[in-house]
Amino acid sequence: MVDSCSGRPQKVCILGATGSIGGNTLDVLARHLEQFEVWALSGATSVDTLFAQCHQWRPKFAVMSEEGAANALRTKIREAGLLTEVLSGEQALCDIASHADVDIVMGAIVGAAGLAPCLAAARAGKRLLLANKEALVVGGALFMQAVKDGGATLLPIDSEHSAIFQCLPDDPSTWAARVDHIVLTASGGPFRQRDINTFSSITPEQACAHPNWVMGRKISVDSATMMNKALEVIEARWLFALAPEQIRVVLHPQSIIHSMVVCRDRSVLAQLGTPDMRVPIAYGLSWPDRVESGADLLDFAKLNALTFEPADAKRYPGLQLAWDTLRASPGSTCVLNAANEVAVAAFLAHQIRFDQIHHVNVQSLSDCAVPFGSANTVDGLLSLDQQARRMAEIVVAGLAR
Repeated sequence: MVDSCSGRPQKVCILGATGSIGGNTLDVLARHLEQFEVWALSGATSVDTLFAQCHQWRPKFAVMSEEGAANALRTKIREAGLLTEVLSGEQALCDIASHADVDIVMGAIVGAAGLAPCLAAARAGKRLLLANKEALVVGGALFMQAVKDGGATLLPIDSEHSAIFQCLPDDPSTWAARVDHIVLTASGGPFRQRDINTFSSITPEQACAHPNWVMGRKISVDSATMMNKALEVIEARWLFALAPEQIRVVLHPQSIIHSMVVCRDRSVLAQLGTPDMRVPIAYGLSWPDRVESGADLLDFAKLNALTFEPADAKRYPGLQLAWDTLRASPGSTCVLNAANEVAVAAFLAHQIRFDQIHHVNVQSLSDCAVPFGSANTVDGLLSLDQQARRMAEIVVAGLAR
């Protein structure tokens, strides 16, 4: 959108530009060149992808997570005659996310690595479009306090949380008096009907073949185990200031209803749409207005039945860990997230079986002591994150023998 004071396009920083959310964000921005300007982009190690994006969008800054990748990108940038300045490392991510020239930050870095730059954007009072659920899963209370202290505008980008946000009144102070509970919908992933006795033979390729959404490998595996929904339950607790028991999950294989708000008068408000991440991205960019997203229009005349079913605890044992860790010591959700990242990476590397991911998570939660006060600071959380990863790696090593 155009800044109402200066009349200039809003400057956008995309953290995690080379991933699926980053690509979808650029697709939406390309439809509204008069309203938005791509000011900074970041990527992990995908040099060629980030270079192509720099060549098209000509951002002022490009940041890579590793210096080696940054050097390779610098060479390409220089040979192409581009003026983009290439930086590297976590501090550079925090610097572009909090820069005075930036209006909007898309936080789409996967995993705990996105916590520090998203915190920097929050503290700097940016409009923060949060696609990195781990920032809230790991940082919870600390992150929401940073949003409050910095005067940031926090807009959820996960389709489920965006749906809840769209169903709620604009004034958050009225939510508690209106909302009885919320219902997050879940597709159930690719193994909703598969024989549980065959889960030990599931391959990474099968786990990454989501029936409705095109996503990265890590989140695709999380969808197959429904750990993504567990993380979304934790995220929703902080986004909407809900008690754990006010958050429920239901399977909805068609992914048309993205989530629901059940009001105290028993009215149910739902947000519907095609399964396309450009819809919540466009809403976050333009809120409180709406702009064209590029998504297909939902055609009710062609819709088949919309169905719902409970999430089977035997099929998706990791889902319950959301409520368990929310009720446990502060920092427990950080341990869960770290352990799950290690477990999924091990599965994708063929080190453990699909049905052992949950074991790694449960054993890591049991083995990793959460020091009192560790969730009160960024350093404490990052230290706890590293401790949990070491514990999870020990569990993985034991399974891989």
